[in-house]
Amino acid sequence: MGKMLSTEVKQALQDIYYNERTGKGKEALALLERASAAGDGDATCILARCMCGHQYVWSGHGFPEDDDRATALMHKSVEQGSALGVLVAIRCGELTPELEAKMPFANLKEAFDEVLELAETGDAFCQYVVGNTYFWWDFIRIQNIDMESFSDPIALKSFMKSNISKCEDWFLKALRGGMYSAASNLNQYYTKGDEDIILPQPQKAKDLWKIGAEYGHPLHQRIYAEHLEEAGRKEEALHWYRESAEGGQPDAWSEVGRCYFEGIGTPEDAVYAVECFQKGISMGDIDSYDRMGKAYYKGKGVSKDYEKAFQMFSYAYEKGSRWGVFYLGECCFEGWGTLQDYGRARMYLEQVDWNNTNAFYMLGFIYGRGLGVSADIPKAVDYLRKAGDNARAKEELRNYKKTLFGKWVHR
Repeated sequence: MGKMLSTEVKQALQDIYYNERTGKGKEALALLERASAAGDGDATCILARCMCGHQYVWSGHGFPEDDDRATALMHKSVEQGSALGVLVAIRCGELTPELEAKMPFANLKEAFDEVLELAETGDAFCQYVVGNTYFWWDFIRIQNIDMESFSDPIALKSFMKSNISKCEDWFLKALRGGMYSAASNLNQYYTKGDEDIILPQPQKAKDLWKIGAEYGHPLHQRIYAEHLEEAGRKEEALHWYRESAEGGQPDAWSEVGRCYFEGIGTPEDAVYAVECFQKGISMGDIDSYDRMGKAYYKGKGVSKDYEKAFQMFSYAYEKGSRWGVFYLGECCFEGWGTLQDYGRARMYLEQVDWNNTNAFYMLGFIYGRGLGVSADIPKAVDYLRKAGDNARAKEELRNYKKTLFGKWVHR
């Protein structure tokens, strides 16, 4: 690293982390690829992080996730002499003794000091990495500390507290320098503390997402909007959902659309809501598929179309969303937009984990009549009773009676 980040790495950090809403992430990734191929270990390290998924890089960039390549690149960055690569490899659990032997540093402290110098001169990514060494206790390995050498538990706890607490200042500097990722760890530090060493300080966490939102980070704008909505500040929430969406946050368009679909913080406008869902879909947002499915299901903002609704819900379900399981179950139960299939209906409806009287009715109907499953009248009655005042459930329940011996049977 030569105690300096290359021009290529500095530019990539600007476009990938510090000012991500410019839309230049793909260009920055290509820049890192070229610099890495030319032997720039820091570029290789950042490139590896970009391959690790949304926990490590903003999802709005749309970078491919490739754990195997990320691991190979992380090893390569260490061998190329990147002090950043060494510290990040420790954090990823990739700095094996064999790999450590290949790094061109006398010890881990030497690599740390190089990154620390860059952090002290103002580089936000390096400030974040230094903060992580304290937050995740990597300083123990870096300083080669023998935890058994402390005279007593009080001395050990004092040492740990003095080191762990250093993360706060470094994360704050990184956040103010544009490194949005620092807010997540700082939020955890404030709200959860660290075992019995650092006590929680939740009052310090309350403005973190606002700071990030005002700096222009789309992810933070999305989170801040959610907090505002929970606090009942719905018009402000919609403003920040929109800022986030227009900045490229994939799942923010579904929230903007939801607000217009339901009239939250704005007059209801289902047609515009559908436009928002379509934008989210174009960015691969799964929530937008679910919400578009609901629009087709209800015929709100678009013509009612159960087949398209079923397709949208099914796609989201295949991608891991369970938001639309009730609608999938009802479609299969009624034969709306798909073939009537009580077995599939039951499979979906049994995943409804909230109080839904229609779902309880349909499950009671299926079990009571043995549709696609062995008849189970006690289970049917239990579901129908859970449906409460649901009219269809009350009508179906009349088909069963309890014998003198307390057994439920058909009338």
